[in-house]
Amino acid sequence: MAAKPGERKLQILQTLAAMLETPRGEKVTTAALAARLDVSEAALYRHFASKAQMFEGLIEFIETTLFTLANKIQAETTDGVAQAEQIVVMLLGFAEKNPGMTRVLIGDALVNEDERLQARMNQLYERVEAALRQSFRTAQMANAWHGDPAADASALTAYVVGRWMLFAKSGFKRLPQAGWDAERKFLFA
Repeated sequence: MAAKPGERKLQILQTLAAMLETPRGEKVTTAALAARLDVSEAALYRHFASKAQMFEGLIEFIETTLFTLANKIQAETTDGVAQAEQIVVMLLGFAEKNPGMTRVLIGDALVNEDERLQARMNQLYERVEAALRQSFRTAQMANAWHGDPAADASALTAYVVGRWMLFAKSGFKRLPQAGWDAERKFLFA
């Protein structure tokens, strides 16, 4: 039976993400990816024009997931400080559940790939920061936050990216949410 449209493409992306979960494993090449899928490299290129396009597929999944969840948090929670806290927890939890995607989030998997991929990740960081800034502005309008929304959102974004980096660089042993309860008190004091 033939695969449904898009099924093979999804399988390729899932396999690529799984390969990225090996902290110090094999270099992710199209040859290694094809071998893991038991197909030819030409079969990969029937679904993606380039390896960069495969990474773009992963980035698109990350963006869609993160910003759908962030928008949901902001729509369902009126307390701006609670929004910011929940967004940070969601970002840390996403990385913890998706180690391979964490390597994409920090740009580690994008080294020696097309520059536009890292530029797209930089835009993702800016969007994360904008979501947090909006939450702090919401809190400020309710007189529940007295800090600088831009500076505080920037610091929280740096915290999240730092936790992602520690997770990836530790071989996925140092969990992003470890110590969150104590750190939350410091970050949101």
